[in-house]
Amino acid sequence: MSKRLVVHLTTDEPEKTATALTVAMTAAAGGATVDLWLSGPATMFAVVDREPQLDLELAPDPRQALALVSSVSVCSQCAARRGLSDDDLHAGAHIAGATSLVELLLADGTQVVTY
Repeated sequence: MSKRLVVHLTTDEPEKTATALTVAMTAAAGGATVDLWLSGPATMFAVVDREPQLDLELAPDPRQALALVSSVSVCSQCAARRGLSDDDLHAGAHIAGATSLVELLLADGTQVVTY
């Protein structure tokens, strides 16, 4: 059975974001299925040409992280509050609702970390 990790990023605060992306990238490189869920201010990391600047020494590149993980989901309510649609997002990212997140979290073998 493969391992699945959900990394739920809720902030654009540089240290927390860097940690979340580092954990996601490390797990993906180790063969885990990694689902990156973005909500609140972190939603903007999935938006083309509107990503927050992660100006922090030794921080991973957010675009590289989004490309490396298995899936990138953006909170549907967060997207709606920001006037975003799937067309605004990087390739591979999509808008998803709470039902999708809950189903994933309750699946056997899923671990979650929230930043």
